[in-house]
Amino acid sequence: MKAAMDLQYPFTGRWLVQNSPANRVPSHGTQLFATSYAIDFVPLGEADRTAPVTLSTLLRPEPPERFPGFGRPTLSPVEGTVIAAHDKEPDHSAYRGLPSIRYALTQSRRAAAGWTALAGNHVLIEVGGAVVALCHLQQGSLTIRAGQTVRPGEMLARCGNSGNSTEPHLHLQAIDSPDIERASAVPVTFSGALPRNGQIVGAS
Repeated sequence: MKAAMDLQYPFTGRWLVQNSPANRVPSHGTQLFATSYAIDFVPLGEADRTAPVTLSTLLRPEPPERFPGFGRPTLSPVEGTVIAAHDKEPDHSAYRGLPSIRYALTQSRRAAAGWTALAGNHVLIEVGGAVVALCHLQQGSLTIRAGQTVRPGEMLARCGNSGNSTEPHLHLQAIDSPDIERASAVPVTFSGALPRNGQIVGAS
């Protein structure tokens, strides 16, 4: 196993951990696009909850604005150079309940369409021969540009629901090459630790 890349949490507030490589590898059930050690963070609102589940939730898609983390700042987890910054993809509806099943059936089509179809709006930061990717960002929310040097805690964009996403959240992964289709996955930790699924993490 490769040495882990230690990062800061790329947000403030409280977020729920999902699809953590602390629970299984590959964390997302596939090695496609070097996602073996990727991790997801779902932003939480009051009482450490995401949007309330209602009868409507179970039957139809929901607007992303209904979720407490939509638009929450996404911060740089490292000091490095931005090598890609993309925010032209639309934020689509969120899918829970029955709509999530229908959405899952279209995932192979998005995977066949390539990296951007899965990542949606994203930022790639190069540091020390590795690249950190932050994905599913809000359309039109970038505050940085390619070629810019960023520092830990610097705002990059906002949490969105673009790409292969069922509700607003942040997908993070590290890779060993800017060529996402040929890169290998790099393990990550956060201040020396790796949170597990269901854990709530926070940063001030």
